[in-house]
Order: sequence, then C-alpha cells, then structure tokens
Amino acid sequence: MLGPRPDLAAEQAREILKVAPGHAQALFLLASALRMQGEAREALPILETLVNALPNSADACTELGLARSGLGDTKGAIEALTQATRINGKHAQAWRALGDEKTLAGDEAGAGAAYARHIEASVKNPQLLEAAVALRENKLAIAERMLRGFLKINPTDVTAMRMLAEVAARLNRYEDAEKLLVRALELAPSFAAARNNYASILYRNSKPQAAVEQTNILLAKDPRNPGYRAIKAAALSLVGEYEEAVKTFEGLLKSHPDQPKAWMSYGHVLKTMGRQADSIAAYRRAIAQLPSLGEAYWSLANLKTFRFMPEDIAAMRKQLARSDLMDEDRFHFDFALGKALEDAGDYAPSFAHYEKANALRRKSLPYHADQTAMFSQRLKTAFSPAFFEARIGAGCPAPDPIFIVGLPRSGSTLIEQILSSHSQVEGTMELHDIGQMSRSLGPWNKKDAAVTYPEVLETLSPSRLKELGEEYLERTRIHRKLGRPFFIDKMPNNFLHAGFIHLILPNAKIIDARRHPLGCTFSCFKQHFARGQAFTYGLEDAGHYYADYVALMAHYDVVLPGRVHRVIYENMVADPEGETRRILEYCGLPFEETCLKFYENGRAVRTASSEQVRQPIFRDGVGQWHNYEPWLGPLKAALGPALSAYPDVPVF
Repeated sequence: MLGPRPDLAAEQAREILKVAPGHAQALFLLASALRMQGEAREALPILETLVNALPNSADACTELGLARSGLGDTKGAIEALTQATRINGKHAQAWRALGDEKTLAGDEAGAGAAYARHIEASVKNPQLLEAAVALRENKLAIAERMLRGFLKINPTDVTAMRMLAEVAARLNRYEDAEKLLVRALELAPSFAAARNNYASILYRNSKPQAAVEQTNILLAKDPRNPGYRAIKAAALSLVGEYEEAVKTFEGLLKSHPDQPKAWMSYGHVLKTMGRQADSIAAYRRAIAQLPSLGEAYWSLANLKTFRFMPEDIAAMRKQLARSDLMDEDRFHFDFALGKALEDAGDYAPSFAHYEKANALRRKSLPYHADQTAMFSQRLKTAFSPAFFEARIGAGCPAPDPIFIVGLPRSGSTLIEQILSSHSQVEGTMELHDIGQMSRSLGPWNKKDAAVTYPEVLETLSPSRLKELGEEYLERTRIHRKLGRPFFIDKMPNNFLHAGFIHLILPNAKIIDARRHPLGCTFSCFKQHFARGQAFTYGLEDAGHYYADYVALMAHYDVVLPGRVHRVIYENMVADPEGETRRILEYCGLPFEETCLKFYENGRAVRTASSEQVRQPIFRDGVGQWHNYEPWLGPLKAALGPALSAYPDVPVF
C-alpha cells in the first residue's frame, strides 16, 4: 500500500531513479503509484520489464495483474495474478484480485476458490486459519461452528465476522450475513472487502437502493474498480433507474470489454427496456466470450419470441456433452434446449430437457410441499371472519397500491401492462416488500419460535397496523417515478398475504390472476426463475402448490367477500375489452382506450413475459400444455379437484 498520496510516491520514485536508474524497488514504487492514479497504461511497460527481471517476485506479478485489470485486460490480469499466487500461495492481495477477475470472467467456481484462499491468506490467528481452510473446502457446518465459537471469545473481530457472513451467504441466509457485515463495518468502516460483500448481499437480498449506496462509498475511493461498477449497474436496474444502469454498464464494458457476465446483465437491462435487438447482441457477446455460460443461452430463450438457429442447438448440445460443466450452466442449457426443441415441435426430447433441468435445479433449491400446505392452513385459521370484523377501520387508508397476485406465468404481466397503460396507474415490478415485512414480524414455519407469522397479527394494535401500511408505502416509494396516484405491485407470491395486505392497506386493490391449472403449472415447470419459486421444479410440487393457492384464495373469498377481483386468463384472451373494463371498474378507474393498446406502452418490463406483452394478445399460448399431455400424469394427480373444478373456459 502506498498510502493516500500516490502522486508523492511517484515523485519520490522518480527522484530515486535519477540517481539510480533501473532501481527495482523504485521502479515498482513508480509503477504502483501510476496505476493507483489511473495511469495503468504508463505503468504497464515498467511492470512488464520488472516481471521479466524479477520472475519470482509475487508483488511484481500482482501489480502487473492489477495494471492489466485497469486496462480491461481480464485474461492478462488472471494470467499475472495466477503466477503471483504460484510464487506465493499466501499472497492475500493476489488472491483477492484473482477472485475479482475470475468473477468478471464468469468463472464463479474459480472466483469462489480464490476468495477462499484470500481469506485463508489474510488471517493470522491459528483458529481463524483453521476455519478458513474449512470454508475453502466448503465444509460450512465446521466453519460456522469454529467461527461462532471464536466470536464468543472475540466479539469484535471483524475478519471472523466477514468469514461467518460468507458462510451465511453460501447457505442463502442473507439476513444473517447482512447483520454480520453491518456490525463489521460499524467496527471498521474502511474494511473495503467487507463493504463489497455487504453490497453484494444487499443486492441478492432485494435491497438494491442500499446496495447502490454501498457501491457509491466504495467507488468514491476506487472509482475504476470494475467489480464495484458491475454491482452498482445491476442494482440500479432493480430500482428502475434503467437509463443510469445502461450508462454504467456501457462505461464499464467500454473499459473492460472482456466480461461475459457483465454483457449478460447488460442484456437483461436492455430487454427490460424493450431494446430486444440490442439485448440479443449483448447476450451473443457474452456467449462469444464464454461459450459455457448456459445462462446467456437461457436469457435468449427467455425472450420467448426468440428462435434458436440449428447451429445454436448444436452449440448447446456440445456444451452439455462436457463432463466438467458446472451444474448451474448445465440446467440453464437444458432449459434453453427444452425451449428450442419445443419451438421446433420436438416435444419428447424437449420434455426430457425440461425434466433434466428441473431435477438438477431442485438439488440446490429443495422444496417441501407439506410446509406450504401447513402454512396455508395456518393462514386460513388465523384469518377468520371474526378476526377481520374486529379490525374494521384499522390500517393505513391510502388507496395507492394495486396488488396483482397468483402464480407466475398466469397472465399477471398482461394485466399489469393493461393497467399501467392507464393515465392514473404506474407499473413497477415484482416487489419483495410484503413478504419481507411479514417475515420481520415472525418466522413462517419454525414451530419452536415464540412468535410466528401470521399468529403474531392477533397481537398488533390498530395503530401498529396503520404503521405497517405506511411503512409499505415508504419502502416502495423509490419505485414510483411518474407521480401517478396508483401503482402496481406484481409479486405473485403475495396471494399468501392477501389477508395481511387487507389489514394494513384496507383500501388497496387485490387482483387474482388465474390461468388453467395445467397451462399455468407446466409453464412454470418450463421456466427457470432467477430466484425463489422452488415449487416450480417438480410437476407434483407445482400441482400441490396450485391446489393450495386455489384453496387459500377460496378462503379469502369467504372471509372477505368481494375483496379480491379474479381475472381468468383464458377469458382475457377471448374478450380483452370486456375483461379490461371489469378490471378498471373494480379499481374505480374510468375506461381509457390506451388500456386496449397496451402493446404500445413503452414502459420497462422485468418479467419473462416482457416481449410478449409488447405485442397484441395472441391465443397461441393458451393450450400449449396439450403438446406435453403424455407426460403430465403426476401433475394432474397432484392438482386433484383444482383441475376438475376449473371454470369452463375457451381453449384455442
């Protein structure tokens, strides 16, 4: 480290070199100072000369790697940093930088291994070193036990906190990781590695605005860091700042073009903005740089209107034939091939790929249908007619939110697009706030917890319910950009919380988007979701989940009659104007012709149906499940009465 004034260090180095030309330490000092001042291009030839002269200097190789990184040469940076770690396996800075570069290159496994080695090289305490080895070997239970024991004795050790946060993150316990990192930064505000971890956790935990704020702190000290810029760009897109996200991505990719995952993320933002041709080009760029990146192929498939060429199918099959392909890439390729072969009319092999993709995905995202059934039953018990009658007049009276609930792939994006084409309604995205707020009140499924949700709602006063409604409005304010009186929250899973929504926001509207049980659940089975929706990765699980959903919504119809407006997708396809008028009447909105021309709405759309809702309603998707009927026996059995009792609707 050169301290806060690299310009002074450069001046000192030049003075030394006047007296002693070729002085190795002075050359190293000068090159490091130049690199830190953003002059990596001037530093590069000095470092290349130095590495040739001192091939066994891990410091020189590390500095060369950092300089190459500053010039956007990710491959060259990885080469130099790898050499540094070969020379000195305990060079913490080299391991950290190597992890950053491998992340940019899309090598998640390599990045994870490098970060683990960085932690191991950073710690000096023997107990932490042992825990770091366990973490590197992915022995998470052992690492967690060691770290918790260490922190009991050393409660202010920020390195141990960061390590334990890494364990929690790998176990998808993001709230735990967040708390640990907050405490570490309270104790050590300049701990950049912990702040970087914190920004990543906030992004993963659906707190993008906070993630942007943390990356801004990091970028204030290291404005050229490509990793920080990538996180910021992705987080900006989640708060609806799409133009700023595009600008950030474009600046990043101009200086660091060899970043396949950044190209893919850039493609996601372009897709959301309706720039389909540009998004396809970005996904293609990611594939060209990293042919094994299955998610880039799935991103093309997920455009829904995109069609793969025969050479694309051959390329995907070639990747799937590899024995060293990571599971995440493999299931993305299988999902993409399932879609490619479905479009080609090859339904048997298409189903085989969908089946493989789902089986592999559920290995890392298990689902327990019995827990959903039990939770649903507890909701029905808690939300009785007497419960609601006793709380009439409670909650926040604001009418602003319109909740669209149901299952994914049920036509909810179409309803959102229609409503957001009205002059008084703003579409946002699938907001996580209701689910997060409910969990903050108490855990859903822990039997041994003293306070659980929804039972805890019995104890809340009317003033507290009002506060919760106001909290929701405040939390979601960042997503409201247009100043319209009403806005849409399209999180489908909020059907579980219709009772909670009514309690805290009694004047909010709730629309239940419902689609044919086989059409909806099989469409979910074909879809890979970026996060959550664990029930979709098994036909039986999807069937049971749909049945629980139908039963719970029927309960809400009884205890809150007329509170929820139901839209049957097939009816919407058959009679768009009639259904649109009924939706607007329920929302208390006057009819506007623009709602029937929703496909002309240029708003950003984040869901899988983004390209479909930019076209007039088409009937082709209504009965696609018929092509796979020979394989849907387990799904039909799991649906039970939910299938046989579905309304008689047109099937095209």
